[in-house]
Amino acid sequence: MPLHRRKPGFVLWPLSQIYGFVVGVRNQLFNLKILKQTSFDIPVITIGNITVGGTGKTPHIEYLIKLLGNNFKIAVLSRGYQRKTKGFLLATRSSKACEIGDEPRQLKQKFPQIRLAVCKNRVEGIRKLVTAFPDLHAVLLDDGYQHRYVKPGLSILLIDYNQPIFNDRLLPYGNLRERESEIRRAQIVIVTKTPERIKPIEKKIFIKDLHLYPYQFLYFTTFSYSNPVPLFKHAVQQKIDYEHLKKHHFSIILVTGIANSHPLTSFLKKYTAKIDHIRYSDHHYYSVKDFESITRRFMKTGSRHKIILTTEKDAVKIKELKPKDDNLKRNLFYIPVQVKFMDNGSKRFNKDIMDYIGKDKEVNRLHN
Repeated sequence: MPLHRRKPGFVLWPLSQIYGFVVGVRNQLFNLKILKQTSFDIPVITIGNITVGGTGKTPHIEYLIKLLGNNFKIAVLSRGYQRKTKGFLLATRSSKACEIGDEPRQLKQKFPQIRLAVCKNRVEGIRKLVTAFPDLHAVLLDDGYQHRYVKPGLSILLIDYNQPIFNDRLLPYGNLRERESEIRRAQIVIVTKTPERIKPIEKKIFIKDLHLYPYQFLYFTTFSYSNPVPLFKHAVQQKIDYEHLKKHHFSIILVTGIANSHPLTSFLKKYTAKIDHIRYSDHHYYSVKDFESITRRFMKTGSRHKIILTTEKDAVKIKELKPKDDNLKRNLFYIPVQVKFMDNGSKRFNKDIMDYIGKDKEVNRLHN
């Protein structure tokens, strides 16, 4: 569990202290109710973290959408990070990643029936959603842990097992947006990307180091990767699964623009050692030049059997770019990812969420 520090430390450490002071004062102003929080009549669930990116928010939001979508009318509100539009924008099936952000675009593409909007001002965004859809039962607030102007009914904090907050430091020296102690604002804490074969003693040590409060409920989740899906279905004649990749000794060109690709690369190494990983920064928007470079790398790969794999988040932007190379399209696949609760935790978690949004929320265990 390494601490990911930025260099040079002797410059960034003092800046971290200044940053921590400012963030601490801000949080205290909210705690003292000097800065106003707005609550809403409908349930608001915030899903976020206190580290910079890479904790798996989108797969967990997808889990909640699947859990709630058949029984409740829900909406997702996101900031729409790095979008090129401003203000409140309600997503449609034709909305592009540059208009609403790559992760919201992924959600809308996967769940076209979902009501999804982007707005930097979350209070304004929720108000407009409630006005536009008076029949809403709940709002899922994407990456809203630091947006304290909204007072959520339920806060879910995600912590990456591979980047624990108790081993980290404040920005810019480390990766923490807030001090570790701000974990106290969450009713539910989920440790994400947990190794499937984690030893009981390793889990106990992790839990001890978190220093949770009695009112908090802890879950461990891991990622489950489905078989690769062709990005351009009309161009592909055959299905590909991981055992097929292993059997025929495939070479993989892995293209990622995500914060933490370690779980994905570790998974793929089970099936082949021949992985050429092309890394881009998180939320990277692909260009024609990028794909010219990717195509060259792919053509230089000497293996008879080869494939290009990418993530779902990258796939939505790549598809919008519409690469023209037919050979590239035939060999370009994305890897779907799902959240899997460990230790049969899904049953308890599902009940907590359903109870909170349902009529019995006043008496469920999260509010006792």
